[in-house]
Formats: sequence, structure tokens, C-alpha cells
Amino acid sequence: MLRSAAIALSLAAILLLPAQLPAASVPAPDFTLSGPQGVLGLQEYRGRVVYLDFWASWCTPCRKSFPWMNALQERYADDGLVVLAVNLDEDTAAARRFLNKYPANFTVAFDPQGNVAERYALKGMPASYLIDRQGNLVMSHTGFRTADTDRLEARIRAQLEQ
Repeated sequence: MLRSAAIALSLAAILLLPAQLPAASVPAPDFTLSGPQGVLGLQEYRGRVVYLDFWASWCTPCRKSFPWMNALQERYADDGLVVLAVNLDEDTAAARRFLNKYPANFTVAFDPQGNVAERYALKGMPASYLIDRQGNLVMSHTGFRTADTDRLEARIRAQLEQ
């Protein structure tokens, strides 16, 4: 319990910052979830840059973010990017219906109880986090606006170049 509170406080501090973190980054909370591709854990992606996105079927901006995340995955996969989208619907059937309408060409996982979302201290939907190759949080962002995509993509590219 104490560890969860410390993680939540650290993440709350990160979320109060603009899309930059101090040099001493906070380790991204690890997790293991199931999804259409099977069981996966965040630790499997150590050595790669992870764009972690939390979404739900009822979230209108989430619908707009999927084509952009598909393009990111296609453009930067060979450079070491993994787009990992965690669905928060209590009913995974709703998430699957969403995915039929808005296909994901990236990895999807389900968190119907919201346990992982709680560990990341989400403030809104969608919420995204950039995790470096060492497994540290280097950026957080809430919402999805087309006007933000150039800045987000620049941060992703900067991590891929490290």
C-alpha cells in the first residue's frame, strides 16, 4: 500500500509538469495484462521506447487518436517504438466493438478493473505516457488534439534517437 501511494505521488508530480520531466525520471509502473494478442507485460518492451495510451470505447478523442497511433507504429516500429494501448472499459465486448470500427495496428491490452490506470494516476481520457528504453517515464499527456501531434511526435523521435 505504501509503495502504491509513493508511486501515485510521484506520478501526480509528473502530471503537474509540462510535457517534460526532470533528468532523474520515475520508473514506469510495471504491469501484466491480457489483450487480443495474448498476455503481455510492460517489462517485455524494455530496450524499446513505449508510447502507452489509455483509452475507452466511449471516449470521442480516443477515436481520433487511433489513426495517428497507427501511423506512429508504422513509421517508427523499425526504430524501436511500441505503441501500447490499454483499454479501460469494464465490458471488453464494448472495446472489441470499438476495435472493429477503429482498427488498431498496434498492441492492445484490457484493464477492465482499472488497476493499471490507477497506478498511473490518470487525470483524463485519453491519457498517454512516453517510456524510455530503460523503463522510465519521460512524458505524460492528457487528451488528444491534432494540434498536439507534432510536439508529441518530436518527443517520441527524440527518445528514439537516444
